[in-house]
Amino acid sequence: MASTEDKPANKENTSSWKDSIYNPRTGEVLGRTASSWALILLFYLVFYCFLAGMFALTMWVLLLTLDDDAPRYRDRIPSPGLVIRPNFPEIYYNKTDPRNYADYIQKLENFLQKYNETQQQKNKNCLEGQHFMQENDNKTKEVCRFRRDVLSLCSGLSDTNFGYSEGKPCVLLKMNRIIGLMPRGNPYINCTIKREIPVQIQYFPSEANFDKMYFPYYGKKAHNDYLQPLVAVKLLLGKEDYNKELPVECRVEGSDLRNNDERDKYLGRVTFRIKEGSVK
Repeated sequence: MASTEDKPANKENTSSWKDSIYNPRTGEVLGRTASSWALILLFYLVFYCFLAGMFALTMWVLLLTLDDDAPRYRDRIPSPGLVIRPNFPEIYYNKTDPRNYADYIQKLENFLQKYNETQQQKNKNCLEGQHFMQENDNKTKEVCRFRRDVLSLCSGLSDTNFGYSEGKPCVLLKMNRIIGLMPRGNPYINCTIKREIPVQIQYFPSEANFDKMYFPYYGKKAHNDYLQPLVAVKLLLGKEDYNKELPVECRVEGSDLRNNDERDKYLGRVTFRIKEGSVK
């Protein structure tokens, strides 16, 4: 049984704990009076409003230095990457089974919809072989027309299967957009297949080039309807290539665009594998 001497001590401890939250003698809450709480809250209100104002001011000054049409600094991407459509690193199919290549055909057709004649009629017939400079005050830039039928057998117009049904598949290549890019020389596509006996390749257009009239690109805001030029590659695979995985590498040649940077294997080049035969 606890002694009577412990009761005042317990009562004093309980009273001390309650007073730390609210002290009725001094009117303090959590150790501060109402005026003290008001002053500290006012201080933090002014302090955080000052920080928010400083942040808003710096953001406003930063936005004043930006261009709505193009990034201010563009020195980190000197050359464009090269990409393929259909966008698969490995293209495996069996020409005798349409289900194996139906996805490739659908993706190619969807991609080429913007290049249809009905979509391109509104664009301008530009002068070939010359950069299409548009140094005027008009914010909306004109777009050079790219006719889908230039891709010939790989256009999907005369052969809706893009060559897959005959074992001679088509692959489309384009360069990534870079604002203000004006390549020197005449950039063209060159593809190689690592095999002892060379595989015949057809290019459409036959020069396999990206004409200068499609450069420069002025940015998404000013050049909203811009579409990159395309080069189609038709791989004329033979019976000896059946069930063989063939590595293909395509590069942009004939210009100052980089295509041999080991740190970025997609800078000016692209690699993929293709196999015609049994597919799991």
